[in-house]
Amino acid sequence: MGLRASEFEDRSAHKTLRFLQELLRDYHPRDFALELWDTSHWAPEAGQFSRFTWRINHPGGLRPALVAPSQLTLAEAYVYGDFDIEGDITGVFPLADYLLYKQWSAKEKLRLSGMLWGLPSQSPSRALRPASRLRGSLHSRERDRQAVTYHYDVSNDFYALWLGQDMVYSCGYFARPDCDLDSAQRDKLDYICRKLRLQPGERLLDIGCGWGGLILHAAREYGVHALGVTLSQRQLELATERIQEAGLSDRCQVRLLDYRDLDEPGAYDKLVSVGMVEHVGESRLPEYFSRAFRLLRPGGVFLNHGIGRAGNLPKPDQPTFTDVYVFPDSDLAPLGAMLHAAESTGFEVRDVENLREHYALTLSHWLRRLEDHAEEARRLAGEIKYRIWRLYLAGSAHYFQTGRLDVYQTLLVKSNNGRSGLPLTRADWYHSAALESGSSKG
Repeated sequence: MGLRASEFEDRSAHKTLRFLQELLRDYHPRDFALELWDTSHWAPEAGQFSRFTWRINHPGGLRPALVAPSQLTLAEAYVYGDFDIEGDITGVFPLADYLLYKQWSAKEKLRLSGMLWGLPSQSPSRALRPASRLRGSLHSRERDRQAVTYHYDVSNDFYALWLGQDMVYSCGYFARPDCDLDSAQRDKLDYICRKLRLQPGERLLDIGCGWGGLILHAAREYGVHALGVTLSQRQLELATERIQEAGLSDRCQVRLLDYRDLDEPGAYDKLVSVGMVEHVGESRLPEYFSRAFRLLRPGGVFLNHGIGRAGNLPKPDQPTFTDVYVFPDSDLAPLGAMLHAAESTGFEVRDVENLREHYALTLSHWLRRLEDHAEEARRLAGEIKYRIWRLYLAGSAHYFQTGRLDVYQTLLVKSNNGRSGLPLTRADWYHSAALESGSSKG
């Protein structure tokens, strides 16, 4: 006679727990608890406070994730409910690093493989929805539009739950670690405007303007005439609504347009792009900077703000969780590649600042806000999307904290016969009552 279901699950739980105890024998400090589907429990290491509980939800939940472990297989086990992470989800990433990068001896590999293959393999069916179904040539206009739609058109209301008052989807600028998110975001917008040294009446172009937070701030506080372009219909709709509500329609405009279709040589005094260069593709950086150079007047300034891969790390050789489920076709280039492309098109590099600690703080705020609104987020976007974004925000915070991701603000000048038009010092960037007090102007 075969095993009854209850006996099968009991034996499976026993085998799973033994395997995990062997797998994590050298993992210290083990600051998390483990719980199986049958309520079997393994407490944290003695003396350790439990940051989170790793819950395995069914007998077949472990083997598919670990037979050929990768960032993607581990992430999918959480996204599709094989695992749950209850508590501080950022604490799971050191564990993931251990599972992916520990150097096992041949003897250890043989023993662990035997134990793993002895675990059940059946898993509830999954309706996988990879973003790799995008059509067309990589970074073509149509495919880029599909990629933007996949990411940004989830729901404006979903993003509003956790982004903050100004709907700014990039890192804040924190005068102190304990600053609130909305103040940090407004300080970031003002910091960018000061770096650009905006003057009343100037024409400003924002490439990839999101929901319009920066152009609204620049028009309201600095008196510029601002145009923002986006590929997201939902961003366009909300940004236009916000501009009208602010009474700035005479100075602010958003258009649904690919930046490559802008052809107004020398039409803009200042250019800015925040969180856009990550989606251009490293091979397309010369085209990106060349277009920006063409749009600027001589003596104009371009502030490029974007995430980059740490220069000492190789490019991933397989799709990452972010590639598949969050930002399809994103391509994080190292700083050197971005600067080389900018200089090759004629730009002069005048300033580079890495704000990675600011992004780690921002992501921590976003994660807490998303978790605080978990029920509403699930209603708006569904359980899987909620899990995707929870994991993405937590993982990104970990990567910025550990220096695997950077975020650079690079100030570029289109010099006018060798004249940059810039002052001798950066003193004007930092003379802000808002930053000195830790609160934001406006």
